[in-house]
Amino acid sequence: MTHPLDNIFWNCLHGPHRHLSTGTDRARRYAPGLSPIVGFPDPERPDFAALRPFCTPGEQFYCDVWSGPAPDGWRIEVDAKMFRLAWDGRPGPADDPAPDALPLGPAHAEEALALARLTRPGPFGLRTIEMGEYFGCFEDGRLVAMAGERTTAGRYREISGVCTHPGHQGRGYAKRLMQKLIMRQLARGEIPFLHVMSANQAAHDFYLRMGFRDYGETVVRVVTPV
Repeated sequence: MTHPLDNIFWNCLHGPHRHLSTGTDRARRYAPGLSPIVGFPDPERPDFAALRPFCTPGEQFYCDVWSGPAPDGWRIEVDAKMFRLAWDGRPGPADDPAPDALPLGPAHAEEALALARLTRPGPFGLRTIEMGEYFGCFEDGRLVAMAGERTTAGRYREISGVCTHPGHQGRGYAKRLMQKLIMRQLARGEIPFLHVMSANQAAHDFYLRMGFRDYGETVVRVVTPV
């Protein structure tokens, strides 16, 4: 695999986010509190034995590509598929589409985690907002929508954690926050990309309309050490 997106989790954990991870040259995971994602240099033949000393029973981790049977000492909780989409290169908006959005920092961590638990945008932890830029929209002092950045490798930078409180949907928050991130990433010379579950056809169609294109579809699993 030579393209950064072909093994993005490992390329990020072993590269730009090494300081946020723990493990060895055979397996790495994000540190506790960050997004529960693991990576392997060969994702088709993951070395779960090498990962095991860095995990505790009952923790849940996301991994991709691998589709073999559960290894000894591990249980497969979820077995699904997701699309990986990359920006198609069209220019972003000329003006900030979400000038009212505020940067999220440690003071917002609990509220961001609560919103993520309510809306389930993907693997999210208390410290996930440390993984890149995160912005949020507030109403009456309450966080009602957010979006941010997760993994990165080469020129590619992931947009993730996109979610809106159910009581505040239909107001364009998600789109404007994503456009804000896209504009900032393109200005830095980066290529935005993202993930969406294959079963979520509505979200997939939305991202395609925004200007993303399918890079590929891959297995995604949630696994637990027992």
